Amino acid sequence: MKKLLIRFIPNILKPILKKIYYFLIDLIDKLKHRNSMIPPRSMNFVGDGDFTKIGQEFKTYFVELANLQPCGRVLDVGCGIGRMAIPLTNYLSQEGEYWGFDIVEKGIEWCQSRISPKFSNFHFQHSDVYNNNYNPNGKVKAQDFQFPFEDEFFDFVFLTSVFTHMLPSDVENYLSEISRVLKIEGKCLITIFILNEESEKLIRSGHSTLDFRYEINDCLTTNKNNPEAAIAFKEEFVISLFHKYGLKITQPIYYGSWCQRDSFLTYQDVIIATKNKSN
Repeated sequence: MKKLLIRFIPNILKPILKKIYYFLIDLIDKLKHRNSMIPPRSMNFVGDGDFTKIGQEFKTYFVELANLQPCGRVLDVGCGIGRMAIPLTNYLSQEGEYWGFDIVEKGIEWCQSRISPKFSNFHFQHSDVYNNNYNPNGKVKAQDFQFPFEDEFFDFVFLTSVFTHMLPSDVENYLSEISRVLKIEGKCLITIFILNEESEKLIRSGHSTLDFRYEINDCLTTNKNNPEAAIAFKEEFVISLFHKYGLKITQPIYYGSWCQRDSFLTYQDVIIATKNKSN
């Protein structure tokens, strides 16, 4: 019914009504949570779904699937506006450390002003990396970007909904950097869209929520004019890249519900890997 009503609203009024809607929602949220670390809904750029529930969901994966310890040193690549950081504030001990960086500056500014003052072991940095969808004026190409951390600095690195917006050369560079900054036997958790026999069949049949049909630079996208809106990769390509950079994938890969498969963990596909001793 909501979508039907929106369809009949003149286009010229939609931006105005959207501003009014978010003004009222933000005002209500502010009155309920005056000192909250949760950002106003109008500022949220990290996707649909319940901001708090998704953060708590992935905290469970970090701990139970990737064995994150309270004293661990953690890197959140593409930390957004703190969706994953907030639930970790009541898990990481004072001996633990959280570092996050993102290409959207307003998200970093929010986290620096609302999270870091309360938790001194939580650090946020802005990285001016180009992305057509999120930072079109960025000065550094993702394929050339070096993470601002020394070698073997982190126990755990995670990326949620980052590779889903990156081209193959960018993904390869980031995997190289993840391997570089991870300690030996350190773990990473990465969400991604994987193309295999099952997901491709569901896409062809029209069941998938995402229609990956346009091929560009050895990957598939849903939008040929804006490829980074959503990108999927062949499973063999993904596995080969992890292997190339000394990251041993922990089986099984947790496939997601995005293509409407019957059995899944969460919306996107999830890969957990460990840095090899020999890397």
